[in-house]
Amino acid sequence: MRTVLPRRAVLIPDHAEKVFKGIIYDTYHWTQELYDGSTATFEMLKRPDTVKVIAIHGQKIVILEQEQPNQSLFYDIPGGIHDHEEEDELVAAQRELFEETGMKFSDWKLVNIYQPHNKIEQFVYIFVASGLINQVEQRLDAGERVSIKLLEFDEAKQLLDSPMGRYLPKEIEKSNNVEDLRALPEYI
Repeated sequence: MRTVLPRRAVLIPDHAEKVFKGIIYDTYHWTQELYDGSTATFEMLKRPDTVKVIAIHGQKIVILEQEQPNQSLFYDIPGGIHDHEEEDELVAAQRELFEETGMKFSDWKLVNIYQPHNKIEQFVYIFVASGLINQVEQRLDAGERVSIKLLEFDEAKQLLDSPMGRYLPKEIEKSNNVEDLRALPEYI
């Protein structure tokens, strides 16, 4: 259940018709009046939102070294698809972090929401988590190979210069240290 939208979110209109249901993407069409009074059919895709977690353990950042079918090795922070309708964004982020790392944290803060493409209704929610409570074994999906790395801030930031670090969030790039990440303001 989506509870927070980013500023200037582009949404599929309520009167749009779903014309294709895909595995990940659904396609919607709607008729819309143009400035000259004529009409045209517009199209937009929809997919489940994504949640991502900048997890801080002491002075280190939890980074995942991942492999997935049809993708070469890459680095990312824990996260995944918000595909359980009964969950809000925070619960989805906590679930994804736990599945991929086995870690539970006590302190959570939503620091960013963005829409990667204006023709796709999908939002990415970035959380910062700290205060490790405990860690158990990972519960990975069948299509995932994930190794947990606890990296110093500078090591994590260096990954941004590599194609393998292309999925790391800009919040790491814009920060100077772990304390800057902890101090990121709550998204309002």
